[in-house]
Amino acid sequence: MTRLALALMWLLHWLPLSWQASLGRCFGHLLYRFGSERRHVALTNLRLCFPELDEGQRDRLARKHFIAFGRSFLERGLLWWAPPQRLRRLVRIEGFEHLERTGGKPTILLVPHFVGLDMGWTRLTLELDMVSIYANQKNLLFNAALLKGRSRFGSSTLLSRQEGTRRALRRMRAGKPFYYLPDMDYGQRDTIFIPFFGVPTATITGLSRLARIAGAVVLPVVTRMQPDGQGYVVDIGAPWQNFPGPSIEADTRRMNAFIEGEVQRMPEQYLWLHKRFKTRPPGVASPY
Repeated sequence: MTRLALALMWLLHWLPLSWQASLGRCFGHLLYRFGSERRHVALTNLRLCFPELDEGQRDRLARKHFIAFGRSFLERGLLWWAPPQRLRRLVRIEGFEHLERTGGKPTILLVPHFVGLDMGWTRLTLELDMVSIYANQKNLLFNAALLKGRSRFGSSTLLSRQEGTRRALRRMRAGKPFYYLPDMDYGQRDTIFIPFFGVPTATITGLSRLARIAGAVVLPVVTRMQPDGQGYVVDIGAPWQNFPGPSIEADTRRMNAFIEGEVQRMPEQYLWLHKRFKTRPPGVASPY
């Protein structure tokens, strides 16, 4: 089944992006209808983060998210097989001057989990070498395809979570920006409970700690999926001022507040399929 899915993605990458987007929308509708477990996770996350919405509004938002996710999944074939010139046309970078002005100083790119993050990674690897940490997928064949696709261009370094952050820190100190995705539930290790949309959320403190250890600058990077057929935009923000701040907790609060703001700009594109609130404070039951 995985080989068939990969073959289908390879065939689809030849189509115009508008056609792929239409197919991705259909795929998203199917995922929403038949993916009961992930639908439950998404609706639970939306209930916790947007209690002001009624059930119908959350359902509509969840459907939009599944469509965005379905699109991003099928359009990943472009990242794995499309030529560089096509990717440059389809994925535009804004704010690259902020990255150029770091002057080779250790740099952390703060990348929240929006559906376009893989588009952002691949597009940036056409311009420079980076380092990032990835989570191994349970499906070994898909995991191999994912890793190969993310390694197509340049000499970027991809490290598994099991290898930890020390090697990533060394690569960052050697001049490779760290494409860092810290907004997932990684369990209790190295986390503190910080509000995310008002919900106490197990949040890793790596952004603050790495910035302190390496003397790194932090640049936010958000990749936005545009309306059907209009491609993607990688938005590189200006370096954060006064970061790291007075404490690791304050820095982590600042990170979550920033991500909240970006989510509110395009809530349908944030990764609601992940059990973000799985790890709970002592005595608090899982909402899932």
